[in-house]
Amino acid sequence: MLRNLKEDGNRHNLGLKMLLYNTHEEISGKKHLVPWNSHLIPKFLRLKIDDEELTEQETAVYDRQIRVWGVDAQRRLSKSHILVSGIKGTIVEFCKNIVLAGVGSLTVHDDRMVTEELLSANFLIPPDENVYSGKSIAELCCDSLKDFNPMVRVSVQKGDLLSFDVDFFGKFDVVIVSSCSLSTKVSVNEKCRRLSKQIAFYTVDCRGSCGEIFVDLQNYIYSKGKADEKVECLLEYLSFEEAISIPWRSLPRGLSKLYLVLRVIEQFEEIQGRTPGEISTADFLNVQKLRKELCQIHFMNESEIPDSFLQRLLAGGARESSPVCAIIGGILGQEVIKAISGKGDPLKNFFLFDAMDGKGIIQDISKVQAPKTEFGLGSVERVENIV
Repeated sequence: MLRNLKEDGNRHNLGLKMLLYNTHEEISGKKHLVPWNSHLIPKFLRLKIDDEELTEQETAVYDRQIRVWGVDAQRRLSKSHILVSGIKGTIVEFCKNIVLAGVGSLTVHDDRMVTEELLSANFLIPPDENVYSGKSIAELCCDSLKDFNPMVRVSVQKGDLLSFDVDFFGKFDVVIVSSCSLSTKVSVNEKCRRLSKQIAFYTVDCRGSCGEIFVDLQNYIYSKGKADEKVECLLEYLSFEEAISIPWRSLPRGLSKLYLVLRVIEQFEEIQGRTPGEISTADFLNVQKLRKELCQIHFMNESEIPDSFLQRLLAGGARESSPVCAIIGGILGQEVIKAISGKGDPLKNFFLFDAMDGKGIIQDISKVQAPKTEFGLGSVERVENIV
């Protein structure tokens, strides 16, 4: 079982379910608290939410959570609308966590039929072939998620993700995509940014023993500090396309090698027209060639992207590790709750995890403010031994 981590700066509490159901200490003497900084919560989190209160049933069911993060945060969760696309192990863990937390609605999108590979880390799909025969992954997961929390509206969206227009994404407060191509991530993120209201956008992927989360909250205002020493903070996020376009040579020292390995493999899949994870060690020589080309473009030594690291991820292919999915899905659930509630330091803007050393790295990749360069700098925060 995952243990809770004390949040320190960008440290993350992985035990979301423990937080929801195993909290015994009352955090405040009052059951219903409205944060002093509610006026600072981003616009997209306030639309059509302010005038709606929790019902008596919601207050009773989510009583323990209200004691932890307050009634206003729970109210915002209960009125929020989330879209997830691409249902594999990590997204399954996230959906479980967010449904238990009590969001207003969850829309799941994945038209693929069930395969043995997709069953490996998906505990929402019944093992009986007679049950899932003829149904998409989204339909099967929808049926199971409804049992976790009947108060959350869970529905299925069918169709090609790239065919959905800008107005479609405007129905949601949070959009999360997984198991999709590089160009699809860029396209969906761009559509979310074109809306007048701000939408929290996330990408998440798990490849074998490794996982990655990307976050785009656009311009996000929040507060931190003790009650008598509140500080207003503004975080400016890059889009996914902007972030991965920053030249590698201008990224900070101490940059995770996993970040670079994932960019190489992602580019390889895009160029080859492969679906994410449709790779193997047979592709190693071609991936090496692409790595050489990319390193020449970015003026970087190839040793920064070790052969052994590339081979490990290629060997993993599309397989997922259930423990890694639980970790990444738990962190993603926590980050979405932060974004909706306006409580806590949000992740900015990449989270990278490698089970081989048990470390999670928060990588902030941002543009340089200096006027003479377009290159980017960032910072690295480490979360040591998170399992």
